[in-house]
Amino acid sequence: MGRSNRKGLDMALNPFISDAAAKAATDAVCALCNGGTIEIRSGTQPANANAAATGTLLVTLTFSATAFAPAGATGGQAAANAIGSANAAATGTASWFRAKGSGGGTVFDGSVGTATADLILSSVSLTTGGNVAVSSLTYTSTE
Repeated sequence: MGRSNRKGLDMALNPFISDAAAKAATDAVCALCNGGTIEIRSGTQPANANAAATGTLLVTLTFSATAFAPAGATGGQAAANAIGSANAAATGTASWFRAKGSGGGTVFDGSVGTATADLILSSVSLTTGGNVAVSSLTYTSTE
């Protein structure tokens, strides 16, 4: 019939959610980031956000007290509010990030780039002591 989820219950192979559900899910995930941090790393992004972080931690940035603006009415995409800049702790090529809540728990992972990525930087080549500032960060929920 379908596949089993983590609890062993059968579910559809191709579930779709409404715009309202995507908005609610996006807003809930983004709220978990309030006052949290973003770890920008080098190397290969793990298969999922439950896996241990890989690569070198290049810089840690801090989310605002309200990390994201509310998702749009038509679905699951939200833009981050202002993110504080910081100096890089290591030299390397930024390739992925891990968003964490204020308690340090992982919320979600995403890609880093200069144009087409979840988190946009002016350059992905980071140097120890160099200032790192985020141009934009967008979270997108699947519908």
